[in-house]
Amino acid sequence: MGTTKPNILLIYTGGTIGMVKDFKTGALRAFNFKNILKRIPELNLLDCNIDTVSFKEPIDSSNMNPEYWVQIAEVIEKHYHNFDGFVVLHGSDTMSYTASALSFMLENLAKPVVFTGSQLPIGDLRTDAKENLITSIQVASLQHRKKPVVKEVCLYFEYKLYRANRTTKINAEHFEAFASLNYPDLAESGVHLKVNNEYLFKPNVKKKLTVHKNLDKNVALIKLFPGISEAVLQSVFNTPNLKGVILETYGAGNCTTEAWFINILKNAIKKSIHIINVTQCSGGSVIMGHYETSNQLKKIGVISGKDITTEAAISKLMYLIGQNISHKSFKISYETDLRGEIS
Repeated sequence: MGTTKPNILLIYTGGTIGMVKDFKTGALRAFNFKNILKRIPELNLLDCNIDTVSFKEPIDSSNMNPEYWVQIAEVIEKHYHNFDGFVVLHGSDTMSYTASALSFMLENLAKPVVFTGSQLPIGDLRTDAKENLITSIQVASLQHRKKPVVKEVCLYFEYKLYRANRTTKINAEHFEAFASLNYPDLAESGVHLKVNNEYLFKPNVKKKLTVHKNLDKNVALIKLFPGISEAVLQSVFNTPNLKGVILETYGAGNCTTEAWFINILKNAIKKSIHIINVTQCSGGSVIMGHYETSNQLKKIGVISGKDITTEAAISKLMYLIGQNISHKSFKISYETDLRGEIS
């Protein structure tokens, strides 16, 4: 019986994982991904064909922006029919933002897109890059009856596979850099790769992949703190062309009940600026109206982000504003689970 090996496309955008140390100078430089099989001969043991494509200039993840998100989406769109899975190598600092954005941009995705990176460069003695890369490729090539097992954008780091739009970077120096606090892991890599099938996203595979490239950056993120001033808040809401604001509130979605605060929000909503309530807590959900301190927000039409992460909240906002939907249906769309980002 002839079996065809899955074809995996490795997309290098930048980040520590693609760096090698020049042992003479100690400086880090990007290496040519065409030589990846030489660098990591273990990849030859994987039962798949690996092809690579790299950004012309590696992007430090701190310089990531929606234009680059579109470029990543376009690479996937261009090669979608020739490959069975995609692995995106990305700097870890903003990986959760990019991966969350891609989950919204790739509608009806029926193949795996696995984001990964590393805390140490590939050439380092104690690097985490090899394991992260090998297992990500393995995840991307998992098949059941010649169909991909994973059909969503996910993020693999330090033995765990997460739904991308549920992740947050929680540590700058541990190998365990990411967490998914409101959703279980999709898979765990131990002696065996254990996939939790019941938690995988089940897309409508009959529909064709649609790639959304229109993201609106006229958004803001405000983190509340005790003592935030009227002037500061007002200055954000006075931003020209502002279309949406993510408000990071306390606990289960609570905020100050002072009149000036509520008035600023009320006036913004009258001007058709969408305001989304998300929690500052790493885990948990916004429950509007649960306390008096969030009841007023509910009354004036603030949108509940429920248990969405801030990273997914901002990219969902850019994506939905880019869809040009009416103000009325915007709230319904935002509060609807589109790609498994909210429970």
